[in-house]
Amino acid sequence: MSERPYVVFGYGSLIWKPPPHVIAQTPGYLKGYVRRFAQKSHDHRGTPENPGRVVTLIHKEDWDHFSGADPFPDDDVVWGVAYTIDPAYESEVRDYLDYREKDGYTLEELDIYGLVDGHEQVIIPKAYCYVGRPDNPSFLGSEPIDKLAERIWSSVGPSGPNKEYLYHLSESVRRLAPESHDSHLLALEMRCRELDQLARNGASSNEL
Repeated sequence: MSERPYVVFGYGSLIWKPPPHVIAQTPGYLKGYVRRFAQKSHDHRGTPENPGRVVTLIHKEDWDHFSGADPFPDDDVVWGVAYTIDPAYESEVRDYLDYREKDGYTLEELDIYGLVDGHEQVIIPKAYCYVGRPDNPSFLGSEPIDKLAERIWSSVGPSGPNKEYLYHLSESVRRLAPESHDSHLLALEMRCRELDQLARNGASSNEL
C-alpha cells in the first residue's frame, strides 16, 4: 500500500461509471492535454472485427502533429473527476482498473488543476491516469469528424452501443463545471444525434 493517497483521474467512462471504494471525488482539469476519440475499443464499445472508438489523452503538442483537420481550440480544457480510493481496497481497485483499461492504456501520473478563490492552481499533484499513448496498438489518431461520428454511431460492443458512451461522456462533462466546454465532444454528439434523427425518420442506410 502506498504512503500517499491513491487518486485516479477519470476523463472518459470513469466520470459516469466510477471505480469502486471511492471515499472522495473532486472535479478538476488537465493542462497541456487534449481528449480525443483516437483509441480503438475492441472489448467494450466494439469488437475485434469492428472496433468502436473511445477517448484517450494526448499531449497537445503531439496532437498538433497528428491532425490539422481537428485542431485543439486553446479555450478547451480536459475536465474530469479525481477519485480518492479507500486505502483498504487500493490493491483491489488497481487490479480492477488495470483490467478495465487493458486495451492499450498505460498508467501515468498527472497534476490535476482547479480554481481556488478564483486562482488556478494544482489541487491534486500526481494523480494516476490511464492514457492511450500514440505508440500503443489501439491508437488510431485523427479521423474526420463525420467519419468518426458514423463509426461511433454504428458500433456496438459487450458494454453496449458506442454512441451511449459518447452521450454519457458529453452529458457528464457538461455537469462538471460551467466552464467545462469540449468542442470535440460537442461536434461528435451533434452529428450522432443527427444520425439518430435520420434513423427515426426512416432514412435509408445510404442517407446515413
